Amino acid sequence: MKLLNWLTEILIILGVTITSVEAEKHIKRQKETNVTTQVSMNEDKQVLSHILEQRKLSEIIKTKNLLEIKKKLKLKIKRIENRDLPERNTNHLKEQVKENFTDEGDELLKMGIKILQESKSQKQKAEAYMIFAKAAGMGNLKAMEKMADALLFGNFGLQNITAAIQLYEFLAKEGSHKAQNALGFLSSYGIGMDYNQAKALIYYSFGSAGGSMMSQMILGYRYLSGINVLQDCEIALNHYKKVADYIADKLEKNEGIPVEKVRLTERPENLSSNSEILDWDLYQYYKFLAERGDVQIQVSLGQLHLIGRKGLDRDYYKALHYFLKAAKAGSANAMAFIGKMYLEGNAAAPQNNATAFKYFSMAANKGNAIGLHGLGLLYFYGKGVAVNYAEALKYFQKAAEKGWPNAQFQLGFMYYSGSGVWKDYKIAFKYFYLASQSGQPLAIYYLAEMYATGTGVLRSCTTAVKLYKGVCELGHWAERFLTAYFAYKDGDIDSSLVQYALLAEMGYEVAQSNSAFILESKKANILEKEKMYPMALLLWNRAAVQGNAFARVKIGDYHYYGYGTKKNYQTAAMHYSIAVNKYHNAQAMFNLAYMYEHGLGIVKDIHLARRLYDMAAQTSPDAHVPVFLALMKLETMLLIREILFFNFTRWKWMKLESTLGPYWDLLVIGLIVAILIFLLQSRHG
Repeated sequence: MKLLNWLTEILIILGVTITSVEAEKHIKRQKETNVTTQVSMNEDKQVLSHILEQRKLSEIIKTKNLLEIKKKLKLKIKRIENRDLPERNTNHLKEQVKENFTDEGDELLKMGIKILQESKSQKQKAEAYMIFAKAAGMGNLKAMEKMADALLFGNFGLQNITAAIQLYEFLAKEGSHKAQNALGFLSSYGIGMDYNQAKALIYYSFGSAGGSMMSQMILGYRYLSGINVLQDCEIALNHYKKVADYIADKLEKNEGIPVEKVRLTERPENLSSNSEILDWDLYQYYKFLAERGDVQIQVSLGQLHLIGRKGLDRDYYKALHYFLKAAKAGSANAMAFIGKMYLEGNAAAPQNNATAFKYFSMAANKGNAIGLHGLGLLYFYGKGVAVNYAEALKYFQKAAEKGWPNAQFQLGFMYYSGSGVWKDYKIAFKYFYLASQSGQPLAIYYLAEMYATGTGVLRSCTTAVKLYKGVCELGHWAERFLTAYFAYKDGDIDSSLVQYALLAEMGYEVAQSNSAFILESKKANILEKEKMYPMALLLWNRAAVQGNAFARVKIGDYHYYGYGTKKNYQTAAMHYSIAVNKYHNAQAMFNLAYMYEHGLGIVKDIHLARRLYDMAAQTSPDAHVPVFLALMKLETMLLIREILFFNFTRWKWMKLESTLGPYWDLLVIGLIVAILIFLLQSRHG
């Protein structure tokens, strides 16, 4: 804790004093300039006076003493130059110290990044941030960005949004596009700053102009959805394409498996039971099975460690360990993955084309699709063998027939680029489409390219943007889904919310619903309580537009109860209807049935209410009990109205309602439940 407290104090001081330090440097430079100018003028005067003196003496003494006078003049000029020597040496030393200071800051930054990438424990990662803090103290802007992010997102309990904003504001003045993006995000939500969408848009525009991929993505989403800007598909396409090009370039060598995105709305009670993240006890059990010789588990653990999935760290040594065990037992998949590791090269398996060829061949001989695809890659790129497009095509076709999406993509690329075959955009489209159905990212990218340019297909800006958006969401920033999830699980709600909110701003639907869910709980402290429901409603809206049925029902609930907005039964009924008609959502069916039963915001219709209750029960098993109770109440009330109160006048019925209150129907439900419980107990007794 002392370490973290010390870091926090240093960073706050750093944020507060940067401006004054810069001001002092500026004043000092100005003084040095003035002194240098004055010294220079005095020197010139002295030299000129000596030249005039020389001329006078030459006229009187003439040629006889000319050499002697020249010697004296040289000595005087030399004395003047020597007088300036210490000052020039001092300036040179200052420049050298400054350069050394900058170099040391750069070295510390590199060291911190390396530790952060290679470290597995939280202690080691905290040490990396200590190094970043030291480099930031030396004026290293990149290190300052790292520390500002740590303060904003709460890395290792360092969350201090006020200090983060001070640092970001300084960095933004220095031209940091990351800082401009961060300030835009904070302005957009009103976190630590005034809620100001216009200001946020300006920051994002500067950030994207400076090269921020996150700002580009945010602007793409805003123009796609018309958020505080006029909706414009072509502008959105332009922004998304820039980010997608950047991601595709990164994916050329690596397939880039998406990060797990846990939905908090689906598991509010027991987050550790979800299938997205591997529970630690379950992982230990899998390790035990793997060591006992379970080949399938060995391959699975090898894959998880190879790419770092299900919350496990990427560990090439463990991956190779499990693959070798499985390969020894005859697993073709394991052989193929070993070939892949040697083809790409890493710490555990240095790049070696011969070894890759060996393992790919072993797997291919067993008819393994991954092995066949690997051999195709070797022949296509000429890795350890001569380039042979015919052989590559043969192996890709065999692997594609077995349904391997990467092979389908490679076939599409060959026909798209005309590598070893005639260009054929229709065939290329066919293979890209097949691969994209399995989520192959580069196939999705090339499909987007085809739709954006109208190559081989009818041009469609909307389809191109949708596809580009899918590629953009594979960026390294998606790693925040895991850190946000673990922060939430550990009870660090503020840190989790900030991370999810940034991803939500970038257009991730899961992050939008997760952010809204956290805001709705009112457990966060970084926003004022009265702002939480309106902001949650805004995020539910954005998630609903992107096809989240749960979010659509939530919007209906907010308008029904008046959370973050005025009560409006008509709007609530409209959103429930959309959820019913478009997504067949059981909860929406039940809610809409209740509204039809009581005529809330829509015309009262008992028959339609019955039908919707039945549909809800058929759609979801969880709805059986509430639907049964609701129908019992409905039928009972109809019976009461038709039989017991048949001869009563209308005003007497109204009197009953006014006596028991507006929620008299709930009392009837309670009475029915009590009767059922009594009957059940009597039966067992």
